[in-house]
Amino acid sequence: MNFETVELITIIMFFIAFFGLITGKSVIKGIISIVIMEIAVIMFFLSIGFSRGILPPIGDVTGNVADPLPQALVITAIIIGVSVTAVNLTMLIALYRKLKTTEWDILRKRNME
Repeated sequence: MNFETVELITIIMFFIAFFGLITGKSVIKGIISIVIMEIAVIMFFLSIGFSRGILPPIGDVTGNVADPLPQALVITAIIIGVSVTAVNLTMLIALYRKLKTTEWDILRKRNME
C-alpha cells in the first residue's frame, strides 16, 4: 500500500467520523467519533511526513536525518488526545450517574424543563 492511499483512507476516515459526530444520537457515539477523528489526523500527519532513506536523529548519524520536531508534535497530539478522551469518559460517567441516560435528545428535553 503506497502512502497516497493511506492519506486518502485517513481523510475518508476523518469525514466518516465527523458525520458520526454530527448525526450521533448518543454521547458515547460522539466520544468514539472524536477519538476516530484524532486517530485519522495523527495517521495523516504520519503518512505525509514519511520519506524513504531518512534516518532517526539518534547518536552520531550523518546524512539524511529526520527532523525531530514533527515527531515531538505528533507525540504531544497523542498525549493530548488520550487526556481529552479520559476527561470525556469521566464526564460521561458523571452524566450517566446523575441523569441515567446518554442520549442527546433526552438530555435536551431534561434541560428544557
